[in-house]
Amino acid sequence: MQIKSQKDFVAGLLFSAIGVAFAAGAVTYEVGTGDRMGPGYFPLMLGLILALLGLAVTLTAFDWKGQYRGDGDPIGRIAWKPLICIIAANLVFGVLLVGLPSIGVPSMGLLVAIVALVFIARLGGDQMHWLETAVLAAVLAAGCYLVFIKALNLQMPVWPWFMVE
Repeated sequence: MQIKSQKDFVAGLLFSAIGVAFAAGAVTYEVGTGDRMGPGYFPLMLGLILALLGLAVTLTAFDWKGQYRGDGDPIGRIAWKPLICIIAANLVFGVLLVGLPSIGVPSMGLLVAIVALVFIARLGGDQMHWLETAVLAAVLAAGCYLVFIKALNLQMPVWPWFMVE
């Protein structure tokens, strides 16, 4: 039996590993039952579903009939620039949203955090179109404000600290 797609094989293994990790973490909470769900029930089910999907993707990567004659759809080089930009965008979003009170960094609020997230994540692409990125950031910031602050009434800082006090 030969692996006909290295990409599918590795992706399936990663999905399964992440799903099992989430499921294992979820059982530290009270799981409950189907009719009386605890806080660990939903992440446990999502983890198990992700692990099963990963297993299915992994199994599709194999040549079960022995008919495949190819190079195995090899994995290419790691795209470091997009990877670093996406991770950095999420870290900066978290810091800007709530600040780092332990070292004296104040909160800049939801709107500034979303705009920074969009611009930093966009740096990972091949081309930077400033106007398109600015429009996307504005639309996402407005949408997040409407959904999370107005519709769901979540309590989080919206504006930078110096505009509130």
